[in-house]
Amino acid sequence: MEDSSPIKPDQGFPEDPLLARAHEIRRGLRRLERRQWWMASSAMLVILLLTVGVASFAFPEIMHWEEGTYSFFLSQAVRGLIGLVLLFVVYTVYQQHLINKIRSQLADQVDSVAKVELLTQEVYKLAVLDPLTNLHNRRSGEQRLFEEIARSRRHTRPLTVLLLDLDGLKQCNDKFGHDMGDKMLRAFAERLKRAIRGSDLAVRLGGDEFMLILPECRVEEVRIVLNRVSGLEIECPGESVPVTFACGWADYQQGETAQQLLKRADEALYADKRAAKEGGPRRMPFPLPSPAS
Repeated sequence: MEDSSPIKPDQGFPEDPLLARAHEIRRGLRRLERRQWWMASSAMLVILLLTVGVASFAFPEIMHWEEGTYSFFLSQAVRGLIGLVLLFVVYTVYQQHLINKIRSQLADQVDSVAKVELLTQEVYKLAVLDPLTNLHNRRSGEQRLFEEIARSRRHTRPLTVLLLDLDGLKQCNDKFGHDMGDKMLRAFAERLKRAIRGSDLAVRLGGDEFMLILPECRVEEVRIVLNRVSGLEIECPGESVPVTFACGWADYQQGETAQQLLKRADEALYADKRAAKEGGPRRMPFPLPSPAS
């Protein structure tokens, strides 16, 4: 027999609201099934009682041949049958009322669960995603970086952190307005999402700074990512504006912390910025290596 008792949460941990609502819906469905089972059982029982009632009223008169007495007991049998039918109709209406009430409660609970789920998704977006670009924000990106560093330590696998800084966001804002600047950020974020793998993570650190977390990524694959991101242009009033960026990356070294890894990547980023200001060679875009090399 199925246990109808509610599922208890783990000791010391509060039960998740969605799970609690799901348990309530399951209990309601079980109550509804029991009500319907009782309805069917009651119908069978009433039919049996009607049959027995007819037999009990009519059978004694079969043994007597007096017509008046037979008519009297037959009239009693008809009244008894009508009474049983009326009782069954009242009981059926009452049970149907209870079933409709349970269904209404279940519908309300399903609506509540849907609203809670939507609210949970909104809270998740506010807590984890950057509202402008829909990339992960700094906090969730740093949390993911800690997790990837722990995985790299545990399995001795490579991990690369890539930092990117847009070159002309301030000039775009000053010349075309902040709407065009937001358009540049969104377009660049979309290009980043298309340039990385499913196991990678794109993060907006803030302003015009971005970070890519690339687990098990070789140097050649970093070059492929940078070449995919390069060459972006956005349409502004009267002209097409190229979206260029500085970049710097660092491979994780066993034993170092997340702060140390980010510091090395940041130093490489500023070295690329200085090279751009001084007119020297930058770290991007990369020519892809030929198959023969």
